[in-house]
Amino acid sequence: MPAIPPTDILPETRTGRRPPRSLAEAWVALAGLSAVFLFEMLDNSILNVALPTIGRELGASTTALQWVTGAYSVVFGGLMLVFGAVADRFGRRRVMLLGLVLLGVASLATAFVATAGQLIAVRVAMGVAAAMTTPGSMALAFRLFDDDDLRVRAITVISTVGLVGLAIGPTAGGLVLAVAPWQVLLLVNVPVALLAILGIRFGIGPDAASELHRDPVDVAGAVLGTVAIVLALVVPTLFVEAGAGSWFPWAATLAALLALAAFVVRERTARHPLLDLALLSHPLVSSGLAFKAAASLATAGMGYLVTLQLQLDWGWPPALAAVGMLPQVVVLLAGSAFVTPFLRRVGFERAAWLSALAVVAGLAVYAVLGTLGYGWVALALVLVAAGLRVVGVVAGTNVLRGLPASRSTIGAALTDTVSEVTSAVGIAVAGTILAALFTGSVATPGWTPQQTGEFRQVVVVAGLVLTAVAAALVGGGMVRGRKATDAADPQLVGG
Repeated sequence: MPAIPPTDILPETRTGRRPPRSLAEAWVALAGLSAVFLFEMLDNSILNVALPTIGRELGASTTALQWVTGAYSVVFGGLMLVFGAVADRFGRRRVMLLGLVLLGVASLATAFVATAGQLIAVRVAMGVAAAMTTPGSMALAFRLFDDDDLRVRAITVISTVGLVGLAIGPTAGGLVLAVAPWQVLLLVNVPVALLAILGIRFGIGPDAASELHRDPVDVAGAVLGTVAIVLALVVPTLFVEAGAGSWFPWAATLAALLALAAFVVRERTARHPLLDLALLSHPLVSSGLAFKAAASLATAGMGYLVTLQLQLDWGWPPALAAVGMLPQVVVLLAGSAFVTPFLRRVGFERAAWLSALAVVAGLAVYAVLGTLGYGWVALALVLVAAGLRVVGVVAGTNVLRGLPASRSTIGAALTDTVSEVTSAVGIAVAGTILAALFTGSVATPGWTPQQTGEFRQVVVVAGLVLTAVAAALVGGGMVRGRKATDAADPQLVGG
């Protein structure tokens, strides 16, 4: 039975205290870090159910309602790298506490919102707070322990709390709306932020100077990177809404590619780059990012198609469609008990590619057999969820294992950014193929036999395209991961 390999980065001096020898010893810190992840997972899912109510009370247009959720996601995804770099320079704990204070203040401001514009501004502030806190939660959990077994168990606990929030968010939101105004859905962030502040303030010591670096922040790189990521997150929505025949999504794509190219040139030539691109050549880092990208692409793309299939193709009411997604929810929540035993049995590297392959296999099952009946859809959901439950923990942990201590937060931010962007790409691929192959409006009730046939063709074509892309990412990750086990990795410095 291969043991989980130890890392060569020890945190004894980070907090000024002995590293915890069990999760129980670190319960205060874990409670705070779990509250951070709960906020991220709960925030959009709990608000979506209130959008019709918000639209009526604030007189918001459809576009404004889209930005109520979209502004948070775009700002969150766009700023993670920047705040990851800032946290590695000025202290992960300090940046996280400041972000939690911002979250609490922005949430309190919800009580005074009177227009859609004001609510969007509040959501922007919450997106900034999420970018300041979310990458740090994984980095602090990783650095809290000096044993990889405890690190995996801690990250599993934190992610499970977040998944619970994601699963119960819509239901909880609906129940709250039955007895209280919609503002309560965002005001709930205040006690969550307070819990997180207390847990991190008293459970985690300040970062040691030896695990930070004092290079100047690369402002030009930060601007270019943020522009590239924001455009990458907006472009998929443009393709879905305007279609591939419109010039606007293609112009935005070109702008995103130009910004990315400029960012790469800047980071290769800057004396103190925001993101040292040499870090990406580390086998553990590149393989972890590839596996994470494959899982996010597959999960988002298939989730988009299954949601449409259950309600529009098969005519299931929303409540029954929610029940139809339960296999995925159950596996994501119950699977936490199996992550650590699985890692102990097969080791980090093998667990990473096996779980990523499970995601690809689930997507392939859906593409080939998903139109034949719900049983095949349920099997696909189970395979994807089982793979995602493991790869979500292992891929992120491997990225951090492959980085120096002074780059852990930007490593976590990079992992989260890759996940956000590839999730958007997965939805865009499915949505663009749907727009190309389906005639008429997909939301129109009472499809004709021709439209039903077209949608089922979309499921096959989009599923196979997503499977091919995800499989290519997993193959690349396997090649890079093998290099991490076949040879000693070079010590990375700088950045």
